[in-house]
Amino acid sequence: MFSIIAAIGKNNALGKDNDLIFHIKEDMDFFRKTTTGHKVVMGSKTWDSLPTKLKNRENIVISRHNIPEADKTVNNLEDYIAKNIDTQEEIFIIGGGSIYAQFLPYAKHLYLTEVDSEPEADVFFPEFDKRFYRRKKIKHGKQGELEYSIVKYTKK
Repeated sequence: MFSIIAAIGKNNALGKDNDLIFHIKEDMDFFRKTTTGHKVVMGSKTWDSLPTKLKNRENIVISRHNIPEADKTVNNLEDYIAKNIDTQEEIFIIGGGSIYAQFLPYAKHLYLTEVDSEPEADVFFPEFDKRFYRRKKIKHGKQGELEYSIVKYTKK
């Protein structure tokens, strides 16, 4: 099963200049704890933005070009989705915007840190109809002036 994990602003802002907009410690800790031991799937720009390969996770990169440092490079997204759509294993989609958009129809869970802010961005999380999901608040917090809620949306 596919799950999406991201931190987004009220305007669905994800990133700017190939970097995350939000650097919230509790969100980063939640991301690490939730994805450790799982496969994480990302686009090549997200891969390039990482300081190092994500430890204790299988790093899978969607790219037309082979990326030897990744654990696996996927050249055909449709085949990858078809081969993994029915697996019981939770596979995390970690970005960027176009990768989220392509996986959104197939994702059972969305783990979103919803930040009460509307920052300037050049990459956005895709719109989705919340009527088709159950929303469960995991945690509410504040870092500096930023208030946020970590929530889990489960497709009905």
